[in-house]
Order: sequence, then C-alpha cells, then structure tokens
Amino acid sequence: MQKLNLCLHTGARNVCREQIAVVATSARTTTWVPVAHGRLLTGIESQLSGAGLSVVSEAHGLTKDGNRYFGMLQVANGNNPEDFGLVVGIRNSHDMSFPAGLVVGASVFVCDNLSFSGEIRLSRKHTARIERDLPQLIERAIGRLGDLRRTQETRFAAYKALEITDSQAHDLMVRALDARIVPVTKLPELVQEWREPRHPEFVQCGRTAWRLFQGFTETLKGNLDALPRRTQALHGLLDAACGLTGSRT
Repeated sequence: MQKLNLCLHTGARNVCREQIAVVATSARTTTWVPVAHGRLLTGIESQLSGAGLSVVSEAHGLTKDGNRYFGMLQVANGNNPEDFGLVVGIRNSHDMSFPAGLVVGASVFVCDNLSFSGEIRLSRKHTARIERDLPQLIERAIGRLGDLRRTQETRFAAYKALEITDSQAHDLMVRALDARIVPVTKLPELVQEWREPRHPEFVQCGRTAWRLFQGFTETLKGNLDALPRRTQALHGLLDAACGLTGSRT
C-alpha cells in the first residue's frame, strides 16, 4: 500500500474524521455558497461505494481556523494492488480562497500550499448552483477511475515485457535528465538502482523497463512538490520506449 502524499506545511495540521465533521460552515451570501467539508467528503465516499470501490487508507488536514480542508483517500485496486494504488485527492474552502476540488489518479499530490495534482482533475466554484452540480462532477471523476486503472495496467504490463540493454537504459536516463525528470545530482543513484536495485523484487524483474521505472521512482522519492510533474513526464518517456505512443526508442 502506498503512502499518501498529503503535505501540510503552511498552517494546516493532520486531523481525524471527527474533527472534520464538527467544523462550522460559513454563512452563504447571494453569490457564494460554501459546502461543508464533511459533506463533500461523505459525498465522494458515497460515489466510490456506489462504484464498488472501497477506501483502504485516508489522510486529512485542516487549517487552524478550519476554513481550508485537504484530504486523500486511497482506493483498493483489486487487479494489481502491488503495482500501483488509486488515490482521490480533495480540497475545499470556507474562506473563498479556492473552489471545491477533486483529483483522482495513480499518483496524487495534495498540499496546503494549494498545489493540487493528479491525472484527472475537476473543481467547482462556490456559486449558487454548486449543491446541484457538485454530485454530478464527483460522479464523473469517480467514473473515470476505471479507465485510469486500465491505462495503468496496460502501461505497466508493457514496461514489464520490454527488455532493455544497459546502453538503452543509460540513453533513457540521459533523456530523462534533459527532460528534467531527474536532477543531475540524482543520476549516480539512478544508475546504481538500475545496476543493483536495493529491493530484491526489482532484481527479479530482469533488465526491463519496469526495473528502470522502479529505479526512477525510488530515486525521486522525497521531493513531493516536483513528483507529479516528473512522474507524468517519466510515463511519457517510457511509454514511447515501449511503443505505447506510436514510437520506439
């Protein structure tokens, strides 16, 4: 099970569900209609349950005044639970600072500095019709989780099937450097991960694109701000190498 990347460093704190439920919702105006944090959370969970998806891990954060909420829900991935997890990121505000938002993906980053990244994104301003529109937007995003799961399964199966030589791996590393996927300071660590992975299960992968991908992910751990962009760019690089985008390395 992957660790949820809920980053709190600009005034928010980790909280439990009970603390979310008791946050008072600001009074509405003629043009602005706040949604209770707890209501947004339970609405998303209801849609997940209706789609046959169960939450296996969660993390939540609130600012001290309770006006801003950030959350993440990890959803069970029954087909390939060891390869990747499906995650739903949530944010909401009672102080007009940002709209209600939802992201879903295999790798999602949510932060209280307003960074909000994922493969599928939506947001809805707190205007008069938000209570009518929000359930439909949530349903639409959750419905795309199935497509995302299939995309990841196809992608990772291709990575596992493609055997690569040392020279091909090194070429991909240099191209990743040019694409700013990996900083030059991390290149020696990445090379070492390719040659001698620190995790035995990656050694068993053989010399494949999957082994290289795991080397990248291990090397890139730690910088959560840059991770979503780097991960998406990495997929583009390796997808092309595996022929998933109509071209081969």
